[in-house]
Amino acid sequence: MQTADDFKTLGNKAFSAQNFDEAIKHFTSAIALDASNHVLYSNRSAAYASLREFDKARADAEKTVTISPKWAKGYSRLGAAHHGSGNLDAAREAYSKGLEVEPTNALLAKGLADVEKALAESENDPFKSMLNEGIWAKLAANPKLSHLLADQQFVGKMKAMIANPGMAMQMMQGDQQIMMVLLQLMGINMTTSADEAEEAIKAAESATAPKSTSRARSPSPTPAPKARSASPARPAAAARPAEPMDVDAAEEVDADEKAARERRKQALAEKEAGNAAYKKREFESALAHYAKAWELSDETEVPVLTNTAAVHFEMGNYDECIKICEQAVEVGRERRVAFTVVARALARAGNAFVKKGDLESAIKYYNRSLTEHRTPDTLNRLRETEKQLTEAKKAEYHNPELSDAARDRGNELVKQQRYADAVKEYTEAIARNEQDPRAYSNRAMCYHKLGAVPDALKDCELAIARDPQFVKAYLRKAALQHLTKEYAKCIETCEQATVADVDGKHTAEIQQQQQKCYASMYGMDADADPNADPEKAREERAKNALKDPEIQAILADPVMQSILQQMQQDPGAARNHMQNPMIAGKIRKLVAAGVLGTHQRTDLFHRSGAPGGPTGSGGGAVALEMGAPSAAEYYTHEQARLHGVESHLDDFLAMGQSVLGNLSDQRATLKRTHRRMLDAANTIGVSRQLMSYIERRGTQDKWLFLSGVVISCALIWAMVHYLR
Repeated sequence: MQTADDFKTLGNKAFSAQNFDEAIKHFTSAIALDASNHVLYSNRSAAYASLREFDKARADAEKTVTISPKWAKGYSRLGAAHHGSGNLDAAREAYSKGLEVEPTNALLAKGLADVEKALAESENDPFKSMLNEGIWAKLAANPKLSHLLADQQFVGKMKAMIANPGMAMQMMQGDQQIMMVLLQLMGINMTTSADEAEEAIKAAESATAPKSTSRARSPSPTPAPKARSASPARPAAAARPAEPMDVDAAEEVDADEKAARERRKQALAEKEAGNAAYKKREFESALAHYAKAWELSDETEVPVLTNTAAVHFEMGNYDECIKICEQAVEVGRERRVAFTVVARALARAGNAFVKKGDLESAIKYYNRSLTEHRTPDTLNRLRETEKQLTEAKKAEYHNPELSDAARDRGNELVKQQRYADAVKEYTEAIARNEQDPRAYSNRAMCYHKLGAVPDALKDCELAIARDPQFVKAYLRKAALQHLTKEYAKCIETCEQATVADVDGKHTAEIQQQQQKCYASMYGMDADADPNADPEKAREERAKNALKDPEIQAILADPVMQSILQQMQQDPGAARNHMQNPMIAGKIRKLVAAGVLGTHQRTDLFHRSGAPGGPTGSGGGAVALEMGAPSAAEYYTHEQARLHGVESHLDDFLAMGQSVLGNLSDQRATLKRTHRRMLDAANTIGVSRQLMSYIERRGTQDKWLFLSGVVISCALIWAMVHYLR
């Protein structure tokens, strides 16, 4: 996509080639993209003046002066436009204002001198006394010229000459009609010889010659032909005098462009010098170079400002850095620079706010930068700053003493069974000291009482994360998991509690929770009923345990099967196997589930930690019963039988699906046959009695079909229910 500068360059090239219409087109396109650029209006004013459209040239010159009142060349354009349209007084005023802005401007001084000279010489102009408002009466009274008053173009030219009599000679040389009218008004009849007419024209030229500028080319007429009676003598084609502008417009534009390029080149050189000084950490020198580059760029190069802000950032002048970044954003939006440049300035301001410790303002500027242009670096800085702000707020609020006081208030509320209020106090204690696991554990207990189990579990995990040796948090977590019937997780949590309970103070609580969990898993607790038969309770528990996938996986493990067989042959080998934590955990699960029986269950649970215990099959040794092998055999038999039942059920279901499919096909076939029979009967004229018989038979077939469906469904249900 082309920019305003691209269109400006194209316009300058077209102007240099004297293709003024195309130049105006390109300058107009550039103005549409950058309406605040006064140079574009100035160049288009010159192009309009070259086409002698002085009204449009004046309008653009006035716009130039309005946008940039301190730019002297704008007044030069305005003065040239007024001069070209014949308004010498306005031209003199424009040049004078330009000299007030830049007193040493030679172009303005020369333009003012030319206007003053033209005003002085206009008093001796032979056409001045003739071209006034009285000329309309003379034209109307002349029968040869009166018809010209109906020509609006002619009237417009006459009005222009009345406004600027100095244009008369130029108009005569370029327009035969104007020349004829002026000769008539000068008293030269149409029948006057060509020599007399030529002498009159030369006299007029000699009177107006001083008005030509030094750059105007002198006319070089050729001998005129003999005049005819119907046509006045016309001078040969002469070179058009120079426009009433001080310097050729194309040369002015080229000069502007060359000057602008030179300034840009110098600004770039200063900027590079500043970058080199910045890399050497010569910050004062870098600032001087950047200031010069900013001045040479007419205060439009935003990257110079962002580089200046970077220097102040390195020097620790954060307030100045922020101020310059704000200026860069403002100028960048006025100049419509790339979004990346504006985003860079905003991000740099955010960095300065971080250094000042104003994290909230830094976050604000980072967000503004990401709105302009999203970059990973700025996004990471934003996230890091937000994290720092959160940590800073927490650090400011941190107070262990107030945390202990809030926890004590929560404990008092728990004693009063005001759990909701206690949660608030524990939350305050956590906010004051996040590293204290007691507040999390106590709040978990309150959540448990209030029925908020997920929140209670979360607090237990947070307490464990802050103190992995906090056994009470494990116990509360296990109780919650038991409540939610997550028995496997409950057992795992109890095992973790056992590891954390180094001094053994909570061993009884852990074992009680484990036994309670296993009892709930298999639906029977022999310890709850002292009169219950232990052997019968163990067998019932073992039977229920076989339904547990975890127990099934343990029994199906070939390694565990080998270990169980070895323990059956040599009960004393249990102690060796209990040294392996993984094997010990699986054996504990089998014992707690009732699948594996012992005379002394407690000894088996702690055998791995008693290296000096008794050995052999007597005394305190662990004596394994035959429960494990019988359970394994029972499990294998039941599994084989279930596989056979499942296979038969699959066969019966497949048969049922096939029967239903056949019945559905038969029903569709019967429907089609019924319709065909009815159609055929209607065609051949079968009696009503026969038709009724056919319909009854169709109804009977339908009931037969429905009965078959019901019987098939009943058979399938019976097979599933009784053979499962």
